[in-house]
Amino acid sequence: MEDTLTPKARLVTTLAGKIPDCVPVSPDFSNMIPARRTGKPFWDLYLFNDPPIWEAYIETAKYFDIDSLMDGYFPLTFPDEIDEDWNRYIVFRSEERVVTQKGRKENNRIVWKPFVDVYYRSDPPTEDVTPQQVGLPDIPDKWEALSGVKPVDLGPEGIKRIKQLLGNQGLVGVFVTSTAVLRNERDIYTYYENPDKHEQWAEQRIQEAQERFKKIMSMEEKPDFLCVGGSGSLVFQSLDIFRQLAFPAVKRVIDLANAAGIPTHVHSCGPEKELVRIFADETDLTVIDPLEIPPMGDCNLKELKKLYGHKIVLKGNLHTTKVMLEGSVQDVIDAAKSAIDEAAEGGRFILSTGDQCGRDTPDENLFALVDTARTYGKY
Repeated sequence: MEDTLTPKARLVTTLAGKIPDCVPVSPDFSNMIPARRTGKPFWDLYLFNDPPIWEAYIETAKYFDIDSLMDGYFPLTFPDEIDEDWNRYIVFRSEERVVTQKGRKENNRIVWKPFVDVYYRSDPPTEDVTPQQVGLPDIPDKWEALSGVKPVDLGPEGIKRIKQLLGNQGLVGVFVTSTAVLRNERDIYTYYENPDKHEQWAEQRIQEAQERFKKIMSMEEKPDFLCVGGSGSLVFQSLDIFRQLAFPAVKRVIDLANAAGIPTHVHSCGPEKELVRIFADETDLTVIDPLEIPPMGDCNLKELKKLYGHKIVLKGNLHTTKVMLEGSVQDVIDAAKSAIDEAAEGGRFILSTGDQCGRDTPDENLFALVDTARTYGKY
């Protein structure tokens, strides 16, 4: 009788460059599917922590029995990273959304931050947008104190609890730094308006990343791996800007983690082909995803496997819309078999999806993805 590994052991084996019992399978459903499965308004999870979205994710990972590579979903926060001067207020509420804005009292009046967060009933939140973008005034004309938020421990004790909750279902990672420095239009303007600060920003990111790495490694219960990626790294940044501002800090953390024997992970949706090349050739990064195909990305799994599959663990890359959301069970099985054929040989491959499976992705499609990895993905 063949030995069957636990999801956690299967991932550890794969990240170490060894051959597991079968291809690990870890679809990207960190947000919408876990929230939908609770049957609650999405704002309950994202705003009120009832339950926190990362706990809903763990329940979903167990439900589908995936090999969970939990990459940064738990927002590890140290006490000195909390800004207690600012409070959150609800500045708008309707049947479909709740809008919050941060403010603090100065001289018997509230000074407001220029951005709001929008929490929806049936979708993940939109964060850090201007009030005008959602039809609200810069200075709220009415507000209420935010109450009813369930307390959660986001510090070292919190990560210990999350690892216990996940158990043998997989591995828990936390963020140290990010491949994405410019994330929106405002960041782009700030970058080009301040050329004299670019070198300073890059050095500051290195220092901040090193300090956070030290704090993480000093914890009694450490994460299983470290996250250094960022959504859309080559969407709001050119490759040159990535190399200038983000890559020095990211590479420094990868070097530190490699010396400490802890794996590292990059998630970056959108164009990613050049990032795979850079990380495979110039760093000791452990795993990269989601390797999206056109038009969402620019990756060809078979090509990447041939060029870099002996250096880096590739994780991807079934189309989340055409295959996972809109496709039939047979479509999922066929696409999963194709990905396994293209990238499983020799190990260093985790079967997954492109970025973020849609909310209404059929359960049977996800079960089909997992079953194909467990059966067709046997080594």
